[in-house]
Amino acid sequence: MADRTLLNQLVEALRCLPGVGPKSAQRMAFHLLERDREGGRRLARVMADAMERVSRCKRCRTLSERELCGLCANPNRDESQLCVIEHPSEIVAIEQATDFHGLYFVLGGRLSPLDGIGPEELGLDVLEERLKEGDVKELILAISSTVEGSATSHYVADIAARCGARTTRIAHGVP
Repeated sequence: MADRTLLNQLVEALRCLPGVGPKSAQRMAFHLLERDREGGRRLARVMADAMERVSRCKRCRTLSERELCGLCANPNRDESQLCVIEHPSEIVAIEQATDFHGLYFVLGGRLSPLDGIGPEELGLDVLEERLKEGDVKELILAISSTVEGSATSHYVADIAARCGARTTRIAHGVP
């Protein structure tokens, strides 16, 4: 039977984070318990609050505490341009690196039938409904160039074509 002490449970819980293996998780757990208990308590409180209160924006599917995220609620954004991305973190990168003033749509991944990720899991029905509203004139694909990314881009471009939106793609290999 596995050792279920609180210390081991903490180490195992920290391993759920991407890139955190057993040694890193153990190092984090010992640091919090030995050197920064207040930081650990703050982390636990904020994490619990975030897990309860952060969900997806109903319009773009990014992470937000409100029904509409700050970008979707901003009347100064250009509703005729919609950038389709894989993950919410990409919004930060695009906002910092470019002068893009349009809106976003977050897929949450790429089509991958072998992994059970189909159009429904990516919210492509929500995207299609949004495109049918007619406000979006240009759909910008900012999806990775992997096999799954290319399939996803093609699928999204077909939806856009049916809804009358022009599709463009960001350049590959451009930082």
